[in-house]
Amino acid sequence: MNPRQLQQMAQQMQKQMQKIQEELGTAVVEGSAGGGAITVRMNGHRELQSISIAPEVVDPEDVEMLQDLLVAAVSDASKKAQELAEQRMGPLMGGMKGMPGLF
Repeated sequence: MNPRQLQQMAQQMQKQMQKIQEELGTAVVEGSAGGGAITVRMNGHRELQSISIAPEVVDPEDVEMLQDLLVAAVSDASKKAQELAEQRMGPLMGGMKGMPGLF
């Protein structure tokens, strides 16, 4: 592969990466806990968008349960955001294997 072809390939991959990053910024995943009592929405960059809490899980006598449910819901959403990023980036990363010196 000559240097010009390599440069063109790198520029194309950079454009694809930028497009994927933009898509991840607008994509939204949902995580939940407690059978849907707590729902967390997060974008593909793992930025928290919203938290929804069902009134019946708010018990002043059991704040620890609410905290645990929040942690579980955020973890669930974060895992889904990571999976989404890996899914979207997978084809691009596979294309990098053909670039000399990278893999």
